[in-house]
Amino acid sequence: MKVWIDQDLCTGDGLCEEICPDVFTLLDDGLAYVKDDGKVMNDPGGAAGMVIVPANLEDAVVEASEECPGECIFVEREG
Repeated sequence: MKVWIDQDLCTGDGLCEEICPDVFTLLDDGLAYVKDDGKVMNDPGGAAGMVIVPANLEDAVVEASEECPGECIFVEREG
């Protein structure tokens, strides 16, 4: 499973970070980004910042995606 955030849709609510802080973070710009092993994918962000989700975090990432008020978290499943 892979995940990325469309910052143009992000409301900065922070629910994703609350649900799964190992994958999501809010930066000083008030927008959410995904993290890959602690490295924030904010340059350039968006689909170019897509990361592979560790298997043990997949359920939390899906929950964050479903709870996101901005509907900006995109999950791509393999096969």
